[in-house]
Amino acid sequence: MNDRFVWIAAPVHDLLRKGLEQRGYTLIDDSNFERSASIKILSCCEGVITSTRLKIDREMIDAAPHLKWIGRMGSGMELIDVAYAESKGILVTSSPEGNSNAVAEHALGMLLNLIRRIGWSCNEVRAGQWFREENRGIELEGKTIGIIGFGNTGQAFAKKLSGFDATLLVYDKYRQDGFPNYVSACPSLDPIWENADIISFHVPLQNDTHHYCNEAFIANAKKSFILINTSRGEVAETKAIAIGLKSGKLRGACLDVLEGEPLSALNPSDALLVAEMIGLPTVIITPHIAGYTYEAIEKMSQILLQKIVMDK
Repeated sequence: MNDRFVWIAAPVHDLLRKGLEQRGYTLIDDSNFERSASIKILSCCEGVITSTRLKIDREMIDAAPHLKWIGRMGSGMELIDVAYAESKGILVTSSPEGNSNAVAEHALGMLLNLIRRIGWSCNEVRAGQWFREENRGIELEGKTIGIIGFGNTGQAFAKKLSGFDATLLVYDKYRQDGFPNYVSACPSLDPIWENADIISFHVPLQNDTHHYCNEAFIANAKKSFILINTSRGEVAETKAIAIGLKSGKLRGACLDVLEGEPLSALNPSDALLVAEMIGLPTVIITPHIAGYTYEAIEKMSQILLQKIVMDK
């Protein structure tokens, strides 16, 4: 049997499908991510296109003797044992360039929605209520915004904000130069803790970023601030967010990601906290859709195809 199989385990654009088929691959479309089924599917594949639902660990890799490459739609490699895969000669690639604009737009959209109370007041009007004073908002002009992580999404978010006449403070422990002139690079978190009205996280999930935004982080901030998290749910501790909102240390929260997704995957204590947060006018929660646009799917598909083809 000479078939070369690729498992399409994520939403992709047709251009990626056609590109792979033109290169002789037979595509397997299957959204069954149950462990035994996943192992069986991957065992016959030369490649796999994945996103946020399939965990490709050592056991999965060992069960896939034909596997030559793993393509990640988007960014974040926490579900893939990259080091082990690469030790087996397997190419592991991703496409963070493809959805960075979408994530940046979403982060900005959530922020504007929150500070101008757009969604909340719209729902009140739908209910026949007309409250102007209660929905008086604040502006971004003159505010200080801390951006933690200056990779693809952090850079895109800063670019979107550059026209709002706000002060942009950036901290990235892995980057020392190459910052645009509309941001101020910080050598530590201290200037952000000291000055920020808004803090946005744009970091990958790894050991040193798990619960990055915890009670201690929030307590270190001199001002009550608005938290934005469009990176990974585990970057911001649910309990810390809830405590911060109740104490007033957090002025609001814009969350596209949670520690458990979907809501049914939250542990019981976090589920109760999230249920309380959902009812607050100072909180916006969306179902991990920041990078999930039609344009982003197309761009990520094109980028992955190019990277896979270039390596072959």
